[in-house]
Amino acid sequence: MVEASQSGRWTYRGLFLGIASLIIFVKLLPLEPGPGGIPGPDFLLLIAVAWGVRRPEFVPVPLIAVVFLMADFLFMRPLGLWTAIVIMGLEFLRGRSVAMRDNTFVTEWLSVAGLITLMYLANAVVLTIFMVDQPGLGQTLIRLIATIAAYPLVVILAARAFGLRKITPGEVDQLGRRQ
Repeated sequence: MVEASQSGRWTYRGLFLGIASLIIFVKLLPLEPGPGGIPGPDFLLLIAVAWGVRRPEFVPVPLIAVVFLMADFLFMRPLGLWTAIVIMGLEFLRGRSVAMRDNTFVTEWLSVAGLITLMYLANAVVLTIFMVDQPGLGQTLIRLIATIAAYPLVVILAARAFGLRKITPGEVDQLGRRQ
């Protein structure tokens, strides 16, 4: 039983790494028509958050750090800033995963929306303090709204395609640890 759960964890970790690599690869392709386009959702953040809420043991901190730091390098963002913000946000969610287990999806979605908003705000504040060029407020708000709106689609896809679901109360002991 323990070997099966460890094997499943490594399978989902590899799957997460593969999906994240595919998202980064597609974002690096020159598919955008030019400047002035409407920014889409941040799917890399969405899969990390969705997996972190549903199965926090499948996305450990070192894996998140490697994926988002590589994204920082490849997207030429300030190194480590977005990575640190994402790790802090996911650790906040990981600490509340037991409490969020019994919540409805709407409550989960609102919690995630608030967290993503705070993450974007923290990123903008730090970039402003250090006077780093950043996208305009309109583009950032459109990306934020698109990211929050796409969360249900990512959760449905993760549940249907990969079988990623919340831990049920029967799968944990009285302290909330997996059996």
